[in-house]
Amino acid sequence: MSDTSLSATQSKVYIEILRYIRAYIAEKQLSYGDKIPSERELAEKLKVGRSSVREALRALELLGMIETRRGEGTFLKDFREHNLIELLGTFILEDSKAIDDIIEMNNLLERNALDLILSNNQYRSLQVLGEKLHKCMMTRYEFMKELMFLANNHLLYRIWNVLNEYVYFVHKGNDEVFYTKKNGEKLIKALLEKDQMEVYRIYQLVSLKENVE
Repeated sequence: MSDTSLSATQSKVYIEILRYIRAYIAEKQLSYGDKIPSERELAEKLKVGRSSVREALRALELLGMIETRRGEGTFLKDFREHNLIELLGTFILEDSKAIDDIIEMNNLLERNALDLILSNNQYRSLQVLGEKLHKCMMTRYEFMKELMFLANNHLLYRIWNVLNEYVYFVHKGNDEVFYTKKNGEKLIKALLEKDQMEVYRIYQLVSLKENVE
């Protein structure tokens, strides 16, 4: 079996596990605080590997939909006050291409943040970020978090943070989520010079890829 076929199979299993959990919650009319089946029970019921179930449960935990209590089990979390997380969680469970869409949305938010930085006076803050990047390697998340903050839009920043809990779980620490010093410094230089076309060009080089395996 090719790597592509294997990835597609794993993705299908992953989606099926999430759909089963969602159906189980609806059928049993569970509410926050209620217990859901264990990793072992889900693996036996669906006849899949426990590692696949563990990954699906981890995704739900990152989304704030469930919580694991050591020695007790896994329980639905009260996320009624976190409507964005609820919406995102439901979306992922319903749509097998949701990962691609979430990454695309992540890129759109980051481009909007760069536009806001271009329209604001953040010269000194960008210089400080450039000095920080020059002294040490920063992960893509660390670098973009600094830029998202400089966009000075609190809602945009919070939405981006929620998305990235899932985005970086999907990437699982791959080397591609690192900005090189060269590209990071080029992006800061373009922002300082307010060169919109160059900002877009550099960002395209370091934007997250879709169709993540």
